[in-house]
Amino acid sequence: MKLNKKPYLKVLCGILILAACYMIGFYYIAKYLGPKEVESGEGTKHYVAIITKSTTSDFWKTVFAGANAASTEYNLTVTFDGPDNEEDYETQNRMIKEAVANGAEVIIFSAVDYNANADAINQAAKRGVKIVIIDSAVNSDQISSSISTDNYEAGKMAGDAVIACEDEVLNVGIVNFDKNSANGQQREEGFIERVSTDSRINIVETINVISTIEDSMEGTKELLRNHPEINVIATFNEWTSLGVGYAIEELGLAERTTVVAFDSNVVSVGMLETGEVDALIVQNPYAMGYLGVEAAYNLIFNLAINETEVDTSTTLVTRENMFDDECQKVLFPFN
Repeated sequence: MKLNKKPYLKVLCGILILAACYMIGFYYIAKYLGPKEVESGEGTKHYVAIITKSTTSDFWKTVFAGANAASTEYNLTVTFDGPDNEEDYETQNRMIKEAVANGAEVIIFSAVDYNANADAINQAAKRGVKIVIIDSAVNSDQISSSISTDNYEAGKMAGDAVIACEDEVLNVGIVNFDKNSANGQQREEGFIERVSTDSRINIVETINVISTIEDSMEGTKELLRNHPEINVIATFNEWTSLGVGYAIEELGLAERTTVVAFDSNVVSVGMLETGEVDALIVQNPYAMGYLGVEAAYNLIFNLAINETEVDTSTTLVTRENMFDDECQKVLFPFN
């Protein structure tokens, strides 16, 4: 008895046609919607851990806002963590290990200590975790992408602000934060390189303080007591900028002292307006957070990263230009 093969052929053809349609449909979903939508349709999310120097300053809150916006757009689970102060590299190292144990596929990291954080980062990379750096570098060759201010150039921008002063003699005091933090050292190096071109400028002393308002305020007051000839102060992050500003206010030295500072919040912008601070080098923390998560997404899905080192730009804001539209946008990015 011979079997009638025609019904079986019809069924087989139907199956092949359905399979072809499925594959074509999947191709166009992947091509035009991307892995983000495919993963969303499956109800799964990939995990990215953001570990920063701290979590309390306006700078880091703005980083988190940018990262949160990107995590929504790219359908990623993102956690935010950091120590209570910007000198606590040991807590950062513990957080790195916890992120790895919790299944993070990418760690977005800003290093408290260029060297002391390196081993924890290298160990995470050995476990297959991709590393994206924002803001401050770590001594590791396992970095997939770095997104930050060009800190050396930002330091030179601060130097330009000092050179713009009209005084015949400029005696400069530098108030910097932790010596082991790469971005602060790079800013100081760029600043010194730039001001060394002007014969009016004499760097009197550099101090390093704990990155808090209180410590930088006390350090600045002691610096000025020891060197009353100082008429310019340069400082390089949000907390030290506020500490210097409060010291200038308390000592009544706003008229005779030029202060070039970094970052912005409501208080430091007020100091710029009233004279305790004369210039702010304003970074773009929102972009650091957003682009950091975007880079993490590309790494997870093996997509091309066009630039492994991204400069998120800085703006020099003074009393003369602070109300210009472009400066208002960087001073108040959420308005």
